[in-house]
Formats: sequence, C-alpha cells, structure tokens
Amino acid sequence: MLASRGTDRTWIDGVRPYVERGPLAAFALGVSSGFPFAMIAATLTTRLAQDGIDKKTVTAFSLAFLVYNLKFLWAWLVDGVRLPVLGRLGQRVSWVLLAGVLVIAAVANLALADPVASIGATATAAVLVGVAGATFDIVIDAYRIEILEPRQLGVGSGMSQYGWRIGSAGAASLALVVAARAGWEAAYLSCALLALPAMVAALVVGEPRRHRAPAERRGVGQAAAAIWRPFVEFFQRPGAIVVLVFILIHKIGDTLSQLVLRLLLDDLKFSNDEIALYDVGIGFWAYLIGIFLGGWLYARLGMKRSVLLSLVLMAVSNAAFAMLAAAGHSNAGLAGAMLFENIASGIGGVTIVAYFSALCDLRFTAAQYALISAAASIVGRVLTGTTAGALVESMGFVNFYLLTTVVALPGVALFWWMARSGLVDRSVGTAGTEGPGDAREGGAA
Repeated sequence: MLASRGTDRTWIDGVRPYVERGPLAAFALGVSSGFPFAMIAATLTTRLAQDGIDKKTVTAFSLAFLVYNLKFLWAWLVDGVRLPVLGRLGQRVSWVLLAGVLVIAAVANLALADPVASIGATATAAVLVGVAGATFDIVIDAYRIEILEPRQLGVGSGMSQYGWRIGSAGAASLALVVAARAGWEAAYLSCALLALPAMVAALVVGEPRRHRAPAERRGVGQAAAAIWRPFVEFFQRPGAIVVLVFILIHKIGDTLSQLVLRLLLDDLKFSNDEIALYDVGIGFWAYLIGIFLGGWLYARLGMKRSVLLSLVLMAVSNAAFAMLAAAGHSNAGLAGAMLFENIASGIGGVTIVAYFSALCDLRFTAAQYALISAAASIVGRVLTGTTAGALVESMGFVNFYLLTTVVALPGVALFWWMARSGLVDRSVGTAGTEGPGDAREGGAA
C-alpha cells in the first residue's frame, strides 16, 4: 500500500507541472500562434488550386513565409513602444490584444479576396497575413517566456508546441471542412476565431510579473537605442559569438534531412496510403509523445544534459533514414524511422526552445527571441534550398543521410564543450534565472 501511494505521488508530481497556470496559458498561446501559418500554407495552396490558379503562381505564394524570417527587424517595437489606451493593461497584454486584432483583420481580408478576380490582391492579402502572424509570434513568444518561471520553461515550451500543432492542424482541417459546405470565405472567417485563445489567456493571466520594462526613452536618439540595445546586450555577454555559432549550426543536419524526406519515400515507392499512415499518422503522435518527454527530461535532467541528449538523438535519427534508404521499401523500417525521428524532434523542440528562451534578457524578450529564432533557421534554410537536391543526385540517399548525421555532429560537440566549460550557464539571460520577485520592475537600459 505504501509503495502504491509513493507511485501515485510520483505520477501526480510528473503531471502537475502541465496543469499549472503558466503552462496552460502557454498552450492557449500556441494554438493562436499556429493558425496564421496554416492560413498561408497548405490551406491557401488548396484554395488556389481549387480556384484553377496555375501551379507556378501557387508555388510563388510561398514568398509570404519570408516575413517570418524577418520578424526580428520590427520585434523591438513590441519591447519599446507603449500603446495608447490599451497600454494601461500592460505592455505585453496590450500588444497581445493588438496583434490578435491585426491577425483577425488580415485573415478576414484574405477570406474576402478573390484569387480569380485579382491574384495580385490575393497575394497582398497573404503577405499581410504573414506580417500579422509574424507579429503575433513575436508578442506570443515574449509573453510566454515572461509568464513562465525558469523551472517551467521546459514544460511551458512543450505545452506551447502542443498548442501550435493543434492550432495549425486544427485550422487546416477546419478550413477544409467549412469550405466544402459554405465556401472559402466562411472557412477563413471561421479560422480567424483561433486568435481568441491567446487574447483570452492574456486577459485572464494579466501582465507577466517577470516583465522588465526598459528605461523610458524620449527623442530620436533614444528611439534608435531601443533598436540596437537588445543586440548590444546579447553580444556583451561572455562567449556570445560561440553561442550564436551554436544557434546557427545546431539544426543544419535536421533541416537537410527533412527537406528531401518525401523524395526518399517516393524513390522507395511508398504509396500515398503508406505515407499517410507512417509519416503523417505515426509521425504526428510520436511527435506529441516527444514533446511530453522533452518537458519531463528538462525537469529531470536540467537544461544542459537534456539539450545535449536531444542533440544526440536528432543526429542519430538522421542515420535511421540512411538505414531505411539502404533497406529499401520496408513498412517496418519506415515506421521505426518515423517513430524515432519524431520523438527525437519533439524532445529537441522542447529542450532547445527552452534554452533559447532562457537566453533572453527580460527587458528585451521580444527582440532577442525573434533574433534567436530567426538565426536558428536561416542557415539551414539557405543551405537546404541550394544544395540538398544536388547532393542527393550526386551521392544517393544513403550517403546523403549519413552526411546529414555527420553535419549534425559539430553542433553536438560545440554544445558539449559549452556545457563542460560553463559557457551555457554564463550565457543564460535573466529569463532563465529571475523569478517573479527577483528584480524590480524597470531598469536601466
């Protein structure tokens, strides 16, 4: 009986962090963060195709995603500009509400655009959704980091990713179902309501107690300082260049691997049903399991060991695809590779996002996290877009996936050195060290 009670207590202790106020709010924020991306991704592609738009024009709409990579250019506004009237609710809450309204308006505008009548107006509407969605991301990331205590960053990052997946997949599914019955205008207008969870969460939770407002600035010179000060603060830290190098290279192998995955499955003659079952079906649930494990490992092992473990797992997952390519058409092989890869990605998504969140200074959360998240993807996207296909053609899938495993190793080795040398601890900003009452509101910039 005593052993049973101990086991129950351990199980409850493991689940309790997921139902705390901060992580639950992070889930709601993730739902609202995920849906604008879906509106200009597969959902818009399907809409354009059904309206008879040619394939070349449809693929050109992918340019709307570029604004997500450029969001660091205006992220400083979220930190440094106090909104009139709404600002009385608090810096973060007011911006969540404003950005939410902008997203709703942008999605409604895209709903009312007619691709057949004016493809240019539709393209403009899609870009506006991208701008509004990227701004919503900036605000949501800053709010999420600041409502979570340092001990909650792992679990909170996991809950946010659960929300993002549900918001993205839910919006895509809802749009298809409603469009089939009431048209695309009604579908997009229905999905616009998914901005509300973040807005409601902000009103319920209120202004983050961990928010540290920069010192008030007036005049043109002071306004310019609001732009560069977040970057100066980051690069003044010990080993900032090394940390930046890790941010830039840690995901190259994984990005290369995933870009050509569907090409590999096509080359191995997997049917659409098999891909739907093993890639989409098993992969989706495995990723959700990985997210849960990531939060648990972050809490159990701490930041350094959990991040290092996730980097190793993600590198090994690339080798699993090399084994699949060597084995040929194997349902068991595909199931195993997708299971391992998605669990590893889910774990890594939580632990690494938690580390990147902890790097932020609470005075510049929005600007610094926007910079970090942009840097984390830009090198991989440039390399994958220019070299992945050529590498596959020149060396074949087996050697290509072995190469992606090797390419992932420098990131593993660099983080191991950073952890052993103490650089990981020294690089962490106030977001990873200060609790709600550890510092006064405000502060010199």
